[in-house]
Amino acid sequence: MHRLRIRRPNLNIREAGVSNHYTKRDTMELRIQHLSKTYPNGVKALDDISLTIGRGMFGLLGPNGAGKSTLMRTLATLQEVDGGSVELGEIDVLRDKVEVRRRLGYLPQEFGVYARISAYDMLEHIAVLKGIRTRRRQVVEDLLRRVNLWEVRKKALGGFSGGMKQRFGIAQALIGDPRLIIVDEPTAGLDPGERNRFYNLLSEIGEQVIVILSTHIVDDVKELCSRMAVIDKGRVLFAGSPFDALDEMRGRIWRCRIPRQRLEEVTATLPVISSRMVAGQPVVHVYGEAQPEGFEPAEADLEDVFFTYIKGFKTPVGA
Repeated sequence: MHRLRIRRPNLNIREAGVSNHYTKRDTMELRIQHLSKTYPNGVKALDDISLTIGRGMFGLLGPNGAGKSTLMRTLATLQEVDGGSVELGEIDVLRDKVEVRRRLGYLPQEFGVYARISAYDMLEHIAVLKGIRTRRRQVVEDLLRRVNLWEVRKKALGGFSGGMKQRFGIAQALIGDPRLIIVDEPTAGLDPGERNRFYNLLSEIGEQVIVILSTHIVDDVKELCSRMAVIDKGRVLFAGSPFDALDEMRGRIWRCRIPRQRLEEVTATLPVISSRMVAGQPVVHVYGEAQPEGFEPAEADLEDVFFTYIKGFKTPVGA
């Protein structure tokens, strides 16, 4: 598999409507402490979540149903929780929702657009709603250029491809001088070229503000994030840097190509992390301190980290 090469665009956020204090070192942190949420049907979506997130790209990695979207909606002031606290700098996120929204850029997993309205008109309308009065035209035009939508600015949003819609979503999230940007499952459904362009945008944005990337796609975190957390069933299983996570796996991942008829036997007797088909035959990765008979050492990747924690083969570690 060929690795996508990330080429960063010339995206100057200050020119795109985000003020220049983000080009300096910003010490603002998002502090999440003991956050809990149980739905009326008994599902515990958040189970004593605590995280501290600073400026840069932060990956929130977990399977579908892990609680990622519940946490993102809570941070975006769209959902109440049962207990805990969230602070963005000096702002109480759970109580001062209006103030948070002035500093928030949000790209949800699914967002609706008025299909018949052009990208330019819709972005200008959002700018009005966010209270931008002076230089509004310049802000809108700069953003459309920097997300590579200038040539289609008059095209109706209903005719946009998936990648174009996501780039429009980033443009609207950047309006209003955000200090916190949340993107929820942003690359699902994008082809490799569109995903690569989206990586470019996020990597540039993440140098200047807090960006939380919620995803179940390991490659999203591997390509973009200097810090990450793995969550499942509402609990933080790991929080730290991808490099730390990989170091924890060093010398503990083993690989073997086995006949398909032995897959069930191996799965029943060894801590199997994953099984991948290669040339029609399963290649099994297992986790363990000792090398199983017939297995060879394998270099760990973030997918090994992800499944080791999700399957409970490693004790949860916080940061």
